[in-house]
Amino acid sequence: MTAATGIRESASRDIELPSGVHLRYYEAGQPGATPVVLLHGSGPGATGWSNFSGNIGVIADAGYHVLAPDMPGWGDSDAQATVDMDHVATLVEFLDALDLASVALVGNSMGAHTAIRFATLHPDRITHLVTMGASLGRGTTLFGPGDGPSEGLKAIVRAYRDPSPENMRALVEIMTFDKQRFATPELTKARSEAALARPDHLRNYVAGLAHGAPIPIRVDREKIADITVPTLLIHGKDDRVLHYEITLWLLANIPNSRAVLLNRCGHWAMIEHAAEFNRLVIDFLAHA
Repeated sequence: MTAATGIRESASRDIELPSGVHLRYYEAGQPGATPVVLLHGSGPGATGWSNFSGNIGVIADAGYHVLAPDMPGWGDSDAQATVDMDHVATLVEFLDALDLASVALVGNSMGAHTAIRFATLHPDRITHLVTMGASLGRGTTLFGPGDGPSEGLKAIVRAYRDPSPENMRALVEIMTFDKQRFATPELTKARSEAALARPDHLRNYVAGLAHGAPIPIRVDREKIADITVPTLLIHGKDDRVLHYEITLWLLANIPNSRAVLLNRCGHWAMIEHAAEFNRLVIDFLAHA
């Protein structure tokens, strides 16, 4: 067992929700401290740990109770068909099961969409909203590919259909700006093995493409201007999955928001710029 594997296993927890769904989640920090929930993005092999392994411990060490669930259909949580997915409802169940009345939400991509939608539906249960590489679903864009999938989204679908090391390497290269540093054989092999370990997740995602996978229920954009919690919007200027104009739109429509645009950064700001991301989030949670 490697040191990293040991740390992951010591942080892993399992919970059975009232709906019967089994969730794996990762926990650090002291229960009773201010809770922060990290919501992972989509993609084969994506989990709460793979998205946030460089952030969970640092944020916890700053005095927070950090939780990073694998949402249904990802990681070690139960498989789920796209048509049955409602990540906001799952998140409510998760918080209720842990007796958490309100939390700060930090979400990447699909997770950012869940956090935004949660903020519109349950404003009394969120204290802070942090997004990076936010998704709002389909819609006309000025700079992106319009209603068609981006280069990065096409790579995600290819890797779901065939999560080979070659396709996974291509995916990681698109997700990051510095592919020499981050698209390593070790990372691509680990993501490939994680994806192949759950062929049920792969099948459900591909079958769900016709039903809007991975986000079958879209946020009501008309309600976004009603979000009042302090909001931090982080985006990589070089994001090839979701263009940073989404963050600019959110900045213009969420009254109590601020945005950070990172140069030389792709879709995974929390991985490529982990130290800066951690500083931004910790300072925001402490002072916003």
